Amino acid sequence: MKNTHFLIAQSESDVRKSFKNAFIAKIDGSKTASLKDFYTEISAAMQLDDEPVKNLESLDEILNDLSWIEESKVIIFIDQSADWLSKEKSADKILSVIDILDATAEDWKWLDEGEEGVSKKDLQIIFQDSTRIRSLLEDQEIPFGELE
Repeated sequence: MKNTHFLIAQSESDVRKSFKNAFIAKIDGSKTASLKDFYTEISAAMQLDDEPVKNLESLDEILNDLSWIEESKVIIFIDQSADWLSKEKSADKILSVIDILDATAEDWKWLDEGEEGVSKKDLQIIFQDSTRIRSLLEDQEIPFGELE
């Protein structure tokens, strides 16, 4: 498996088997064709009752916090990934979301345990396998591995 924050998986059951003690935020890609829909779904999946995601800035903020999650391993699993942000007209916005996911996971990787009173998290993003997602990641030269 490559050293990356992004993985491709065949199914949700594969993800759940591989990450038994992780917090898994499942996002249904078929319900997230637009960025607005994605914000709604990730807010629910991450259990953000008080401060829902409203824009890219708030997405970045909540992913850099994660203090309400007890588990140290946090998985964002995007099921039905062929549909994820498929109606978003701006490729730049899709890439901005991917950049935020990647940069935040990288930031968590380098955080020292107990730094600033924060419990360290291991954040990974897993997409259900689809030609569209593979092409998107490959075209942008974003490394990804495959869940085995």
